[in-house]
Amino acid sequence: MEPTVTVRPRRPRPAVVSLTEAAAAQVKSIMSRAEKPYVGLRVGVKAGGCAGQEYVLSYAESIDPLDEVVKDKDVTILIEPKAVLYLVGTIIDFETTKLASKFVFNNPNETDACGCGESVTIVPVKD
Repeated sequence: MEPTVTVRPRRPRPAVVSLTEAAAAQVKSIMSRAEKPYVGLRVGVKAGGCAGQEYVLSYAESIDPLDEVVKDKDVTILIEPKAVLYLVGTIIDFETTKLASKFVFNNPNETDACGCGESVTIVPVKD
């Protein structure tokens, strides 16, 4: 008698990041004015700043095979593989104040931030 194998359906995986309406509108505006067509917005995390890490945004010319690809509000977001566990659950917003306009990362994995707001400390998700 052969053993039976039960295959459970996979539940959908939540997106690593999401965009607010303001952030999506700003990304679309920036991309529409870019000097050439890009496939999306690349998001990453790098070492730097007084708190240890900084968020990085750049144009993506191509999709790397290991990129995490998120499509939200008609925007393609490419997340560098080494940044995925640091960004899980992050909501990217765009804020305009009297003195500045900037993308803001609301990241549940942040444990600290520097006083100037340019760098953060992020603990990667364990699960």
